Amino acid sequence: MVEAVMINWVYVILLFILGFITYYRKSLDIFGTAVMIIMGIIIIFSAGANWLLLIVLFLVMSLLATKYSKKYKMSLGEFEGRRTSKNVISNGVVACFMAAFGGYYLPFVGGFIGAIATATADTLASEIGVLDSEPRLITTFQKVDPGTNGAVSVLGTSVGIIGAAIIGIAAYLLGIMPNLLLAIVVSIISGTIGCFADSILGALFENRHIITNEHVNLIATIVGALVGILML
Repeated sequence: MVEAVMINWVYVILLFILGFITYYRKSLDIFGTAVMIIMGIIIIFSAGANWLLLIVLFLVMSLLATKYSKKYKMSLGEFEGRRTSKNVISNGVVACFMAAFGGYYLPFVGGFIGAIATATADTLASEIGVLDSEPRLITTFQKVDPGTNGAVSVLGTSVGIIGAAIIGIAAYLLGIMPNLLLAIVVSIISGTIGCFADSILGALFENRHIITNEHVNLIATIVGALVGILML
């Protein structure tokens, strides 16, 4: 028991180091970094460091995707740059909640994976999909400019599904879900549905300035979590 607590505190120290790196590299602002650390500590002591590592995997993939083709994205006005606490909360609070209660209610494991798979699929689809020259609005399938809220593309959708699958494989390797096939199926289906929900919300509401991008991300991760819960 004492050894386990000590190991958890080691991970907390590593979490602070990760926070410093993300802030130093201007990936997160100071408040975003603080929120990330707080959520990470909650996950470590409620579910375990292996659950946190799955979120770290999402963070790494999203940061790499954001930096990819930075100059081109800047020319389109689509480079997000340093993220804030609002971004961290909207993408991570649902997964944090699921992790906090995942040890007490088994379907919340599916909710945890579904929320992260959604955040991953959506981020990769947005950051890589913007490179596709022929995106279409999900509600009308009309051609729109890259970066338009609610736009989908073959490239973005494909990368999003791959990202969700990686989350499922990692969930199995980290021992969060013992069945590899189930982990992959849950992550792909919940992540894809959550990602499409994000696009629909963007097309119908964000484009009309009814809700913000943070609201869209939060609702999408809730959808992905619910799908993950229902699949277990």
